[in-house]
Amino acid sequence: MSMMAMTLEVGMLEKGDASDGLLIGLARDGDETAFGRLVERHYDFVYRVAYRWCGSRADAEDIAQEVCIRLGRAIRGFKGNAAFTSWLYTLTLNAARDLARKARRDAVKTEAYGVHALVSGATGLLPDDPAEAMWNAVRTLPDKQCEAVVLVYGEGFSHAAAAETMGCAEATVSWHIHEAKKRLKVLMRRAGEV
Repeated sequence: MSMMAMTLEVGMLEKGDASDGLLIGLARDGDETAFGRLVERHYDFVYRVAYRWCGSRADAEDIAQEVCIRLGRAIRGFKGNAAFTSWLYTLTLNAARDLARKARRDAVKTEAYGVHALVSGATGLLPDDPAEAMWNAVRTLPDKQCEAVVLVYGEGFSHAAAAETMGCAEATVSWHIHEAKKRLKVLMRRAGEV
């Protein structure tokens, strides 16, 4: 790399307008500042996906922190075959699933010893908030339907972008959305929300 190109990259990095590609390349080479900028740029995305997946602010924060740790270890393995956010979504989803599995194991252990833990599911939203009721219902859907709804309605992805992120065909995402809508109507009707 020429001296001029390096000076330009450093200037872009300092001003904060470096591209993801540049930040990823620098972070893979061990540049902590570039890695920090990459995390700052995408932390809100990771947190939103985590929150929509689990419904708990505390768990979403734990998941987001875990993703940042995993990202530090995994950034060198990012090949750039897909969009960075697709790859990051997969990291986030894996961390969320790992937390859910751990919670289930802990619940089984707690139940086995006859201890009942009081868990606060406070989200800061009103208990009768229809949006929160809907997201709670979304969390009960099968995984792929939940993923599709989170990406399309939670993150505003197109069906094509969601398909790329989920690693499936666009028609499959559309089918998951269709099935999710049918299930959600039934769930919300039972809950008296519709």
